[in-house]
Amino acid sequence: MRRRTKLSAVAVGLATTGALVLSSGGASGHGYTDLPVSRQKLCQNGTVTNCGPIQWEPQSVEGPKGFPASGPADGQICNAGLGQFSQLSAPRTPSGGAWPTTRVTGGQTYTFRWQFTAMHATTDFKYYITKPGWNQNHNLARSDLNLTPFFTVPYNGQRPPSTLSHSGRLPSGLSGHHVILAVWTIADTGNAFYACSDVTF
Repeated sequence: MRRRTKLSAVAVGLATTGALVLSSGGASGHGYTDLPVSRQKLCQNGTVTNCGPIQWEPQSVEGPKGFPASGPADGQICNAGLGQFSQLSAPRTPSGGAWPTTRVTGGQTYTFRWQFTAMHATTDFKYYITKPGWNQNHNLARSDLNLTPFFTVPYNGQRPPSTLSHSGRLPSGLSGHHVILAVWTIADTGNAFYACSDVTF
């Protein structure tokens, strides 16, 4: 009787742990940028609060690949079209403040960094940026972006390490607040991962 009670307690404990892992996003894993710091990373590290599920799974902003011809719809680019992460596409944080920015200098080389929790076969990494005079008061749309990436890193189907950095030149002639959209395109699925980072030139 006592042995059966102990086994039941262990089974309940394991089931509870499994449920917590699943609900926290621990069962899935992919990647996000932390240089410049992305909106999902700001939510995960507590700099921005009340973000909802993204705070537990910053690596899960995954949507259809093929941007800008296809991919997430306008207004849902930063959350890859995933409703549970819609806070990422809003022009202001969930508490109503401005998204924190990383200070950068146009025309200079910048080191971009990704953190991965699953290392998928990769086509490439592409970086887009908002145009001068873009509309900061609505969710990001293609019309706000220069749709030619300012930096592309081919990856030829390789799998990245758990942390990957690469350096590229930032566009010149920009000032003030802009958004950098990083897109990690997966080679062997129909998806890509999206990360929006707010910067100040």
